[in-house]
Amino acid sequence: MPQALLEGRTAVLTGAAQGIGFAIAQMFVAEGARVVLGDLNGESAVEAAETLGGRDVAVGVRCDVTKASEVDQLLTAAAEAFSPVDVMVNNAGILRDSTMRTMTEEQFDMVIDVHLKGTWNGTRKAAAVMRERKRGAIVNLSSISGKVGNPGQTNYSAAKAGIVGLTKAAAKEMAHHGVRVNAIQPGLVRTAMTEALPQHLWDEKVAAIPMRRVGEVSEIASVALFLASDMSSFMTGTVLEATGGRYM
Repeated sequence: MPQALLEGRTAVLTGAAQGIGFAIAQMFVAEGARVVLGDLNGESAVEAAETLGGRDVAVGVRCDVTKASEVDQLLTAAAEAFSPVDVMVNNAGILRDSTMRTMTEEQFDMVIDVHLKGTWNGTRKAAAVMRERKRGAIVNLSSISGKVGNPGQTNYSAAKAGIVGLTKAAAKEMAHHGVRVNAIQPGLVRTAMTEALPQHLWDEKVAAIPMRRVGEVSEIASVALFLASDMSSFMTGTVLEATGGRYM
């Protein structure tokens, strides 16, 4: 039997109690990783960890990624439960959609804080641990919205574009320390959030995808696995689009 791709590694994931984050955690566990799931909803994080197999392979921790101290606590939990972090996935995010005319300053700041500052906190805190060990992989979740911009998402599009710049800058800083930093830009993916879209909007979005279907969370998880594993050992500062061909 070939060795699992993440055998013996500890992965920390934010926003991991559901959706894309949980799907990534599932795939990581299947490939031999032990995972620490961070989520603003601590109870959901604990329940998700139990679903993955409990304390032998998964631990759930409440984490507000906008607070550096809580990201520190998340990484400490990983070291105490398993080992210092080998893989960091910065996935936590929220939506506060509104047109620029009606968007409040609070809505703008909140989205920037969770996505961009949260990813910065996760990247810099994990990188500080990884550089001492001369190895590690960081995967940041951006969005195709950060490439093309979406109406009603000036906050979200700005944050997701910022994650791309952050990823590239961090990759250049950390490359000589043996730490790789890459990003994923998903397109329309089937989640509880997207399935709540009105049917006419859903149909319009699907029609704009050359593959004529939406993505599944497992397909984004596969890209994350690739970037987290040694299969991408000569890649850093890259942004992989998983969109079904939309916005080529």
